[in-house]
Amino acid sequence: MTASRLARTGFLILAVFFLPMTLEAQPQGKAVRIGLLDVGASNPSSDARWKALRDRLRELGFVEGQNIAFELRWGNGQTDRLPGLAAELVNLKVDIMVTAGGESALAGKRASGSIPIVTATCPDPVRLGLVASLARPGGNVTGVISISADLAGKRLELLKQLIPRAMRVVVLHDPDNRSSEFSVLETERVAKSLGVVVQSVDARGQKEFDAAFLAMKRARADAVILGVNTPFMAHRRRLAELAVSHRLPMMAPTREYAEAGALVSYGTDYPDQFRRAAMYVDKILKGARPAELPIEQPTKFELVINLKTARALGLTVPQSVLGRADDLIQ
Repeated sequence: MTASRLARTGFLILAVFFLPMTLEAQPQGKAVRIGLLDVGASNPSSDARWKALRDRLRELGFVEGQNIAFELRWGNGQTDRLPGLAAELVNLKVDIMVTAGGESALAGKRASGSIPIVTATCPDPVRLGLVASLARPGGNVTGVISISADLAGKRLELLKQLIPRAMRVVVLHDPDNRSSEFSVLETERVAKSLGVVVQSVDARGQKEFDAAFLAMKRARADAVILGVNTPFMAHRRRLAELAVSHRLPMMAPTREYAEAGALVSYGTDYPDQFRRAAMYVDKILKGARPAELPIEQPTKFELVINLKTARALGLTVPQSVLGRADDLIQ
């Protein structure tokens, strides 16, 4: 046998030897279809979160166009569209639905009791009636929660440390959003121990923002806290502008608001949430049952302060608060 033939034979033997290992490392079978349901709109912030999920899935061996396909459905801030969008995903026979926001998870659950649903963000699935418990969900919903409503009390504490003179605080919330309602209740609970008077002001959408801020001024509010409400995200710049123009320091639930001009934000690291949600998708596709996958709580939180806004409001941020910030926007 010539050296050339020996080399070719050796190559074929190596190829046959490594082929099963390569196939085994990849998810088997037809391309899986994943439905993505978001109450918000497609924008740089939300796109970055979903990209985190897709990137993590790619790391796990799921490559778009090869063995996985995504069906995106956006509510564009309109919660009343979610039932129809969830029904579309069910009719498409998606293998798994990944949701962002409590209202999206509710819509998915109502549309199907059998398709696995993975929450990438959700305030409290037990209080929303989505699962029996965090340790053992017991149905078709599992995933990662943001405990945004539970963080509402912490936001009030931080706001009080940032502005000690704040005695009257308004919570801007959407009365039609149950997640937002939880934020109000938690803020009111913590307010009693801080000696702060809390009042809620309703806003169901952008058209009601101007009237809402006028109501805050009439109430002689010292500051405003944004309740958890994903549709507000699309209008975060407008909300920040209104807060500054009315001389109201605003505490928000995510860093995107601070980047848009809100004074301060405190909340979950959302890209990290979506990466962790990808792990649930991977486990379910490999045979795990949602009912038996414990729901995880967030592990990363970030405090962001917009110093430019502080200067515009004539505020001096205490050093004790500055030292705790994860990011300072100049």
